[in-house]
Amino acid sequence: MKKHVAGFLGFVNKLEDWFLILTLAVMVVLAVAQIFYRNIFGEGVVWIDPLLRVLVLWVAIAGAVVATRTDNHIRIDFFARYIPKKYIRYMQRSVYAFCVFICGFIAWHAVRFVQMDYEYGTIAFADIPAWVTELVIPAGFFMMAVRYLLLFISPPQQDAR
Repeated sequence: MKKHVAGFLGFVNKLEDWFLILTLAVMVVLAVAQIFYRNIFGEGVVWIDPLLRVLVLWVAIAGAVVATRTDNHIRIDFFARYIPKKYIRYMQRSVYAFCVFICGFIAWHAVRFVQMDYEYGTIAFADIPAWVTELVIPAGFFMMAVRYLLLFISPPQQDAR
């Protein structure tokens, strides 16, 4: 069973990595195209700038999910330096549990936010509904909650942090 879970997580990891790579590549191509259009033709494409703003959000959320997967978020290790090593594992698990709660809480309210924009029919740009561009928020925070839950269940070996 563990082999199947590890295989599935490996597949999800690859999907996250490719999503991040492709989104960043699209951002670069669109930004260069917009600069080209502005310098050569004197005006840019109307929908590229708002799309780039949305893609920045998507890259930020995807990067946060990847950072959660590798447990590389910014951390304040003030307490970890002064707590005896035998208690660090408990502190680490309590931090993971707190992160599961917070990410789940944000995901829940992000779903409500997306539902509101869906109900109001808000348009982001170029007749694309805003709720479509915002789906990454609840999805990303849900993925982070799942990642922190996995870290809570099976924390990484303590290193020299």
